[in-house]
Amino acid sequence: MPAATNRADLLAVAEKEYAKLDKVISGIPEDLANRAFEDGWSIRDVILHRSHWIELFFQWLEEGEAAEMPDHGVKWNQLKPYNAGLRERYADQSWPAARTRLADGHARLMAYLNTQDDAALYGGPMPGGTGWTTGRYAEAAGPSHYRSAAKFIRACLRAAKT
Repeated sequence: MPAATNRADLLAVAEKEYAKLDKVISGIPEDLANRAFEDGWSIRDVILHRSHWIELFFQWLEEGEAAEMPDHGVKWNQLKPYNAGLRERYADQSWPAARTRLADGHARLMAYLNTQDDAALYGGPMPGGTGWTTGRYAEAAGPSHYRSAAKFIRACLRAAKT
């Protein structure tokens, strides 16, 4: 799927992918959400991971040119151990708390996007970024992550039935 290139398309894809993900997770009980699946990741872990990356997007915006991507003291080639550390960081979060955190992150992302125009989102590289526009980073932190989470979760649900 090609990346959005304007605010209207970004808003549409964000709502569409979030709605799909929310539908997939809406009936998942806590015991299943906490069950380890692929590489030890649970559905809850994945939802918390996705909400964390929305928070990182806002951290990057707030830090501007001083932003350290993907996070303070972490390089892009260190994502695997970084993401594994997120599982430990959020280990005490319940399934309802994970869902609330994702919903709150999505609402914050949508509120932000609704205040921006095409020039702000796609007029040039995001300050502190690696060349992508702010809109492209927003899509990566939101809709693209929603899509991959939904795919992972559907696979978990299929595996749970076997």
